[in-house]
Amino acid sequence: MPQESAVYTHGHHESVLRSHTWRTAANSAAYLLDSLRPQMHVLDIGCGPGTITADLAALVPDGRVTGLEHAPEVLEQARATAAARGLTNIDFAVGDVHALDYPDDTFCVVHAHQVLQHVGDPVQALREMRRVTKPGGIVAVRDSDYSGMIWYPQVPGMDDWQRLYLRVARANGGEPDAGRRLHAWARQAGFVPSTLTATAATWCYHTPEERAWWSELWADRTVSSVYARLAVDGGHATPEELAAIAGAWREWGADEDGWFAILHGEILCRV
Repeated sequence: MPQESAVYTHGHHESVLRSHTWRTAANSAAYLLDSLRPQMHVLDIGCGPGTITADLAALVPDGRVTGLEHAPEVLEQARATAAARGLTNIDFAVGDVHALDYPDDTFCVVHAHQVLQHVGDPVQALREMRRVTKPGGIVAVRDSDYSGMIWYPQVPGMDDWQRLYLRVARANGGEPDAGRRLHAWARQAGFVPSTLTATAATWCYHTPEERAWWSELWADRTVSSVYARLAVDGGHATPEELAAIAGAWREWGADEDGWFAILHGEILCRV
């Protein structure tokens, strides 16, 4: 079976987890929540630190949620998140979405948030997600679209950030504009178009607290994370250029007129 060929662009630096632990089922999987039932068995692919996974487990109290992650080091934090909330219907495993280690027709719902933009073969990933979903079940996927991110004001250096991120992510084997492609990938994976529901949603940061949080985590990520190392080692940017981009992020965050919106594509696929 195919195995992961792409490099995860973000890594699990503290600045990345600062963002990932903010995510909840309400702010990151609202399009799925009306479809959940108390007894469902859910697979949460790319669970990271487990905040969405824990929310899903609370929403299926008579069922079970399995959080799957390609990077085992972050699962300790995911298990701690579940334990702190007293959730007993949750477990975690290491695995590859291209070759899921589960029998056919295992889960009622297979969910992936911000995953397909980072994998080498998103169509194969969707085939596997479909394979392990029971007839009548749901494959639910949400991904951001980096070219669809917009902000105000147009601080010099922010366009440099966007262009650099696109280059680095694609050099790592991913597709950072995944959001707009999800429905097409699903069709290529064998889902019948009439069974697909495609939607879009946004995150928006504009209050002083939101601007400070979002700008600082990206400034830190730009100079200190795996992304920074990949940008330099891949010949995409120098440390000085990364420092300038980090400064642009902080300038944007300090502007009282600052506003940033992130577009996401979403699909619900009925099996």
